[in-house]
Amino acid sequence: MKQKIIPLILASAAIVAGCEKPQAPATTAASAVSKEDAVASVNGVYISKKTLETLEKEIAERSQGQNFPREQLLEELIQRELLIQQALQKGLDKSPEVIERMETVKNSLLSQAALQDYLKANPVTDDEIKAEYDSKMANMGEEYKARHILVKTEDEAKKIIAELEKGGNFQELAKKHSIDPMGSEGGDLGWFTADRMVPPFSEAVVALENGKFSKQPVQTQFGWHVILREESRALTPPPFDAVKEQIRPMLQRQKAQTMIENLRNTAKVEVLLPPEAKQSSAEPAAAAEAKPEASQQPATEEAAPAPETAPAAEPETTPAAEPAPAK
Repeated sequence: MKQKIIPLILASAAIVAGCEKPQAPATTAASAVSKEDAVASVNGVYISKKTLETLEKEIAERSQGQNFPREQLLEELIQRELLIQQALQKGLDKSPEVIERMETVKNSLLSQAALQDYLKANPVTDDEIKAEYDSKMANMGEEYKARHILVKTEDEAKKIIAELEKGGNFQELAKKHSIDPMGSEGGDLGWFTADRMVPPFSEAVVALENGKFSKQPVQTQFGWHVILREESRALTPPPFDAVKEQIRPMLQRQKAQTMIENLRNTAKVEVLLPPEAKQSSAEPAAAAEAKPEASQQPATEEAAPAPETAPAAEPETTPAAEPAPAK
């Protein structure tokens, strides 16, 4: 049987090296597996049905449900067993590098096993998931539907506002004067949440009433805007059942982190690593200036599930013309 198995061998090696949960051994000693429970024998060493099933599950999980023929996976296990026997014959299991690597894998498996044991004893409940869902969805906020006319100068914007106050049609004025590509569409920006626009623009939209336009020009880095807020609506959260299983892993991570922190707080830990040398007084200021603003913001644990009514038809325009998403 000639098949290209090397990629699977490498994949399974990666599975062992970077496993997320304890895995079954690649092979089982001949004395522990009967012939009736085996799928192959390699130089007298039986490969168990369970080992093949484990590999099938591992590959399916890591290839997003893609299935491989059982014969191909069995050939992978046979070739792996041949390599193991070759390594043992050469005494590679006594190699310091291999021993160190095996110890690393063992420690990784044990740490993951400890976490799994804790989560099995302290599972995330449906009530906890519902409470998290309710807290995240309680203040979803609003989204807005608006139009705008973008011009280069404040005087131009003031003249447009004067025309609107005389009963001018906003869409027609947008088509005539706006330098925004969406001007041809009457300045339509579709539905959006306030955080998707630069602050001066979003603040003006939030302050307006539905059906009202801005009485003063709004300046952003793109120019001067006259804004019409057409509608607003409360964001509708997605159904609980639709996001339930997205929330569960986040709560599991939180429980695991709490468990680790408790272990850390009750353990006697002595850090022996020497502290890093401090920067000179001139370096921090320069580094602070070089850091992007976003890097100074605290990271969030997990993003809330996206609402079903997220902006569905935002215009794809050049940043120079349309208010850009807030950073």
